[in-house]
Amino acid sequence: MLIGLVAGLVGLALGTFGVLAFRVSEKQRELLEVDAGEPALPDGAAEVLAVVGRAFVVLDDVDGVVRASPAAYAYGLVLGHTVVHKELLDMTAGVRRDGVILEKQLELPRGPLGQGTIIVQVRAAMLGEEYILLLADDRTEITRTEEIRNDFVANVSHELKTPVGAISLLAEALESSADDEEAVRRFAKRMHKESARLAALVQDIIELSRLQGASVTQQGGPVDINAVIAEAVDRSQLPAESKNISIVVGGRTQGKVFGDQDLLVTALRNLIDNAIRYSPANTRVGIGVRSREGLVSISVTDQGDGLTPEDQERVFERFYRVDAARSRQTGGTGLGLSIVKHVASNHGGEVTLWSQPGQGSTFTLRLPEMEGQDSDRPVPDAPAPSPARQPAGRPAPTQVPRAAGATERGASA
Repeated sequence: MLIGLVAGLVGLALGTFGVLAFRVSEKQRELLEVDAGEPALPDGAAEVLAVVGRAFVVLDDVDGVVRASPAAYAYGLVLGHTVVHKELLDMTAGVRRDGVILEKQLELPRGPLGQGTIIVQVRAAMLGEEYILLLADDRTEITRTEEIRNDFVANVSHELKTPVGAISLLAEALESSADDEEAVRRFAKRMHKESARLAALVQDIIELSRLQGASVTQQGGPVDINAVIAEAVDRSQLPAESKNISIVVGGRTQGKVFGDQDLLVTALRNLIDNAIRYSPANTRVGIGVRSREGLVSISVTDQGDGLTPEDQERVFERFYRVDAARSRQTGGTGLGLSIVKHVASNHGGEVTLWSQPGQGSTFTLRLPEMEGQDSDRPVPDAPAPSPARQPAGRPAPTQVPRAAGATERGASA
């Protein structure tokens, strides 16, 4: 009995001691939290930063991150409680040393891997007596758009200067050879060729500018793809006949797309002209059309030399030419495929390329069909091109199968 009583008293004493120790520990922890709590920003600063609309970082006197917006983390400016980029720390050091506001545009790595960069306009200033505020505005898209515009202007100036200079020189030669009838004829022919090249270049530039401001959503309507193909082929017959190249159309589609018929004809004609320009004489250009899974695909296949992987990566760039000397001879402006890419993008579609050196190339324009159509039902094959349009001395060609063997794999026509 006595032993149980003693044990109870000892247990009570230990319990009381434990409770007192816990309360003392809690009190000490609360005091430490008050001393080491989150630094207080100047009055009103937190409210202003919440609505400023930019990425922000607030640093203390040892460049530790006191506060940062989610955008600052998304831009890769801050990792944990550390500023990532030395350029930002250099700006804070300058502000702390000179007491002035600094503003710079910086191109910074977007992350630890890869070569992606972000262009930010950064403003650094004192916030109260002990903090520094960094405000960052993402200028990546604006800066790159400006660079593209400047490059485009420079390229246009260069491209226009070549035929204009040639016409000027030919005019001088023509003037000095007025008495030589053969020379006059030769120079006049070359002047005509250069003026045609200049006219084509100006027209492509106008077309590209019109595309950048075009709104297919507001100005478009239902477009019959079969009519687009027929018109594009008809407009391309003249250059095809000059090289004895036959244009063969295979397949039809009952599906329609929503868009601008004139723009679609321009895009398809550019693909056909490109195929004719880079195909040898006495060959053919195949055009295949099909509808599948809500998409209309139009493939244009040539029997040219094909493209290397390096050329394929750049072929849709403005003014890019696989063979500049050959383009000058054939009248290419380097804008045709860029126009095709813009037209496809404006219609919610895409243009893809399949090519191998020595096996020709296939460009495929894919466009979304208008909803509410039954595009999977079979359709009759397109009639063969009119014999009156075939190059002289050649029989009407046999039709290409519906997909022209090119939509999926890009085999030569």
